[in-house]
Amino acid sequence: MFTLIFIAVTAVVSLLALNNRRIADRLILWPPAIDKKHQYDRLITHGFIHADFMHLFFNMFTLFFFGRQIEGFMTQETAWWVFPLFYLSALVVAILPTYLKHQKDPNYLGLGASGAVSAVLFAFILLAPWSRILVFVIPMPAILFAVLYVVYSIWMDRRGGDRVNHSAHLAGAAYGVMFMLIMRPEVFSHFLGELSRPHF
Repeated sequence: MFTLIFIAVTAVVSLLALNNRRIADRLILWPPAIDKKHQYDRLITHGFIHADFMHLFFNMFTLFFFGRQIEGFMTQETAWWVFPLFYLSALVVAILPTYLKHQKDPNYLGLGASGAVSAVLFAFILLAPWSRILVFVIPMPAILFAVLYVVYSIWMDRRGGDRVNHSAHLAGAAYGVMFMLIMRPEVFSHFLGELSRPHF
Protein backbone atom coordinates (compact mmCIF):
# COMPACT_ATOMS: atom_id res chain seq x y z
CA MET A 1 0.00 0.00 0.00
CA PHE A 2 2.68 2.51 1.00
CA THR A 3 4.69 1.76 -2.13
CA LEU A 4 1.75 2.86 -4.27
CA ILE A 5 1.16 5.88 -2.05
CA PHE A 6 4.79 6.99 -2.40
CA ILE A 7 4.62 6.51 -6.16
CA ALA A 8 1.38 8.48 -6.46
CA VAL A 9 2.55 11.35 -4.24
CA THR A 10 5.95 11.51 -5.97
CA ALA A 11 4.35 11.54 -9.41
CA VAL A 12 1.88 14.30 -8.52
CA VAL A 13 4.41 16.49 -6.71
CA SER A 14 7.05 15.98 -9.42
CA LEU A 15 4.65 16.95 -12.20
CA LEU A 16 3.49 20.00 -10.24
CA ALA A 17 7.11 21.05 -9.62
CA LEU A 18 8.01 20.60 -13.28
CA ASN A 19 5.33 23.14 -14.11
CA ASN A 20 5.78 25.47 -11.15
CA ARG A 21 9.25 26.81 -10.33
CA ARG A 22 8.17 28.06 -6.90
CA ILE A 23 7.21 24.54 -5.80
CA ALA A 24 10.48 23.11 -7.12
CA ASP A 25 12.52 25.84 -5.43
CA ARG A 26 10.88 25.16 -2.06
CA LEU A 27 11.30 21.36 -2.16
CA ILE A 28 14.71 20.91 -3.80
CA LEU A 29 17.81 20.19 -1.74
CA TRP A 30 19.58 23.56 -1.53
CA PRO A 31 22.22 23.63 1.26
CA PRO A 32 21.86 27.31 2.26
CA ALA A 33 18.14 26.81 2.93
CA ILE A 34 18.99 24.02 5.37
CA ASP A 35 22.01 25.74 6.88
CA LYS A 36 20.61 29.25 7.30
CA LYS A 37 16.83 28.81 7.27
CA HIS A 38 16.79 25.41 9.02
CA GLN A 39 14.50 23.91 6.40
CA TYR A 40 15.48 20.36 7.29
CA ASP A 41 12.40 18.99 5.54
CA ARG A 42 14.32 19.44 2.27
CA LEU A 43 16.35 16.35 3.19
CA ILE A 44 13.12 14.43 2.47
CA THR A 45 11.19 16.64 0.05
CA HIS A 46 13.99 16.58 -2.55
CA GLY A 47 13.05 12.94 -3.15
CA PHE A 48 9.54 13.83 -4.26
CA ILE A 49 10.60 15.99 -7.22
CA HIS A 50 12.52 15.02 -10.37
CA ALA A 51 14.49 16.69 -13.13
CA ASP A 52 12.24 15.47 -15.94
CA PHE A 53 9.64 12.86 -16.84
CA MET A 54 12.16 10.11 -17.66
CA HIS A 55 13.96 10.65 -14.34
CA LEU A 56 10.60 10.27 -12.59
CA PHE A 57 9.53 7.27 -14.67
CA PHE A 58 12.66 5.16 -14.12
CA ASN A 59 12.68 5.78 -10.37
CA MET A 60 8.98 5.02 -9.93
CA PHE A 61 9.11 2.05 -12.32
CA THR A 62 11.87 0.49 -10.19
CA LEU A 63 10.06 1.33 -6.95
CA PHE A 64 6.85 -0.27 -8.25
CA PHE A 65 8.47 -3.62 -8.98
CA PHE A 66 10.74 -3.95 -5.96
CA GLY A 67 9.07 -1.74 -3.37
CA ARG A 68 5.94 -3.89 -3.15
CA GLN A 69 7.98 -6.99 -2.41
CA ILE A 70 10.14 -5.31 0.22
CA GLU A 71 7.09 -3.69 1.79
CA GLY A 72 5.37 -7.08 1.96
CA PHE A 73 8.42 -8.68 3.57
CA MET A 74 8.90 -5.89 6.12
CA THR A 75 5.21 -5.82 7.02
CA GLN A 76 5.10 -9.59 7.46
CA GLU A 77 8.32 -9.73 9.50
CA THR A 78 7.83 -6.60 11.62
CA ALA A 79 5.02 -4.02 11.41
CA TRP A 80 3.13 -1.89 8.89
CA TRP A 81 5.09 1.27 9.70
CA VAL A 82 8.57 -0.19 9.08
CA PHE A 83 8.56 0.17 5.29
CA PRO A 84 7.51 3.86 5.22
CA LEU A 85 10.12 4.51 7.92
CA PHE A 86 12.69 2.67 5.80
CA TYR A 87 11.87 4.59 2.62
CA LEU A 88 11.73 8.06 4.16
CA SER A 89 14.86 7.52 6.24
CA ALA A 90 16.63 6.22 3.11
CA LEU A 91 15.91 9.55 1.40
CA VAL A 92 17.72 11.32 4.24
CA VAL A 93 20.62 8.89 4.68
CA ALA A 94 21.32 8.64 0.95
CA ILE A 95 21.59 12.40 0.51
CA LEU A 96 23.52 13.16 3.73
CA PRO A 97 27.03 12.61 2.28
CA THR A 98 26.18 14.91 -0.62
CA TYR A 99 24.69 17.55 1.68
CA LEU A 100 27.73 17.51 3.96
CA LYS A 101 30.07 17.75 0.97
CA HIS A 102 28.19 20.71 -0.51
CA GLN A 103 27.03 22.29 2.75
CA LYS A 104 28.72 25.61 1.96
CA ASP A 105 28.04 25.55 -1.78
CA PRO A 106 25.15 27.91 -2.71
CA ASN A 107 25.24 26.64 -6.29
CA TYR A 108 24.44 23.01 -5.47
CA LEU A 109 20.95 21.65 -6.07
CA GLY A 110 19.83 18.05 -5.54
CA LEU A 111 16.61 16.23 -6.33
CA GLY A 112 15.19 12.79 -7.05
CA ALA A 113 14.28 9.57 -5.24
CA SER A 114 17.23 7.58 -6.62
CA GLY A 115 18.94 7.11 -3.25
CA ALA A 116 15.86 5.66 -1.58
CA VAL A 117 15.07 3.55 -4.64
CA SER A 118 18.61 2.15 -4.50
CA ALA A 119 18.00 1.22 -0.86
CA VAL A 120 14.84 -0.65 -1.84
CA LEU A 121 16.55 -2.42 -4.74
CA PHE A 122 19.52 -3.61 -2.68
CA ALA A 123 17.24 -4.75 0.13
CA PHE A 124 15.48 -6.89 -2.46
CA ILE A 125 18.78 -8.27 -3.79
CA LEU A 126 19.55 -9.60 -0.30
CA LEU A 127 16.36 -11.66 -0.46
CA ALA A 128 16.59 -12.85 -4.07
CA PRO A 129 20.11 -12.41 -5.47
CA TRP A 130 19.50 -14.67 -8.48
CA SER A 131 16.22 -13.13 -9.55
CA ARG A 132 16.17 -11.72 -13.06
CA ILE A 133 16.46 -7.97 -13.55
CA LEU A 134 16.06 -6.27 -16.91
CA VAL A 135 18.73 -3.64 -17.54
CA PHE A 136 17.95 -1.78 -20.75
CA VAL A 137 16.02 -4.91 -21.87
CA ILE A 138 19.06 -7.12 -21.10
CA PRO A 139 18.25 -9.77 -18.46
CA MET A 140 20.83 -10.42 -15.76
CA PRO A 141 20.93 -11.89 -12.23
CA ALA A 142 20.23 -9.30 -9.54
CA ILE A 143 23.54 -10.01 -7.81
CA LEU A 144 25.50 -9.35 -11.02
CA PHE A 145 23.60 -6.11 -11.50
CA ALA A 146 24.44 -5.13 -7.91
CA VAL A 147 28.17 -5.63 -8.50
CA LEU A 148 28.12 -3.73 -11.80
CA TYR A 149 25.98 -0.98 -10.26
CA VAL A 150 28.40 -0.43 -7.36
CA VAL A 151 31.51 -0.51 -9.57
CA TYR A 152 29.95 1.89 -12.08
CA SER A 153 28.70 4.26 -9.36
CA ILE A 154 32.13 4.41 -7.67
CA TRP A 155 33.86 5.02 -11.00
CA MET A 156 31.42 7.72 -12.09
CA ASP A 157 31.41 9.37 -8.67
CA ARG A 158 35.20 9.78 -8.90
CA ARG A 159 35.08 10.83 -12.54
CA GLY A 160 32.13 13.24 -12.23
CA GLY A 161 30.79 15.41 -15.01
CA ASP A 162 27.42 13.76 -15.72
CA ARG A 163 25.34 15.66 -13.10
CA VAL A 164 24.12 12.38 -11.57
CA ASN A 165 24.48 11.97 -7.81
CA HIS A 166 26.26 8.60 -7.76
CA SER A 167 27.26 8.98 -4.12
CA ALA A 168 23.56 9.05 -3.18
CA HIS A 169 23.07 5.80 -5.11
CA LEU A 170 25.92 4.18 -3.19
CA ALA A 171 24.81 5.52 0.19
CA GLY A 172 21.25 4.38 -0.49
CA ALA A 173 22.39 0.91 -1.54
CA ALA A 174 24.52 0.54 1.60
CA TYR A 175 21.65 1.75 3.78
CA GLY A 176 19.24 -0.73 2.22
CA VAL A 177 21.57 -3.60 3.08
CA MET A 178 22.28 -2.32 6.60
CA PHE A 179 18.61 -1.70 7.40
CA MET A 180 17.64 -5.22 6.35
CA LEU A 181 20.44 -6.85 8.34
CA ILE A 182 19.68 -4.83 11.47
CA MET A 183 15.96 -5.52 11.12
CA ARG A 184 16.47 -9.25 10.53
CA PRO A 185 20.09 -10.46 10.98
CA GLU A 186 19.12 -13.91 9.68
CA VAL A 187 18.67 -12.34 6.23
CA PHE A 188 22.46 -12.55 5.86
CA SER A 189 22.51 -16.33 6.20
CA HIS A 190 19.57 -16.50 3.80
CA PHE A 191 21.53 -14.39 1.31
CA LEU A 192 24.60 -16.62 1.59
CA GLY A 193 22.42 -19.69 1.16
CA GLU A 194 20.85 -18.26 -1.97
CA LEU A 195 24.26 -17.35 -3.38
CA SER A 196 25.40 -20.95 -2.97
CA ARG A 197 22.55 -22.14 -5.17
CA PRO A 198 22.93 -20.24 -8.45
CA HIS A 199 19.90 -20.25 -10.73
CA PHE A 200 18.81 -17.89 -13.45
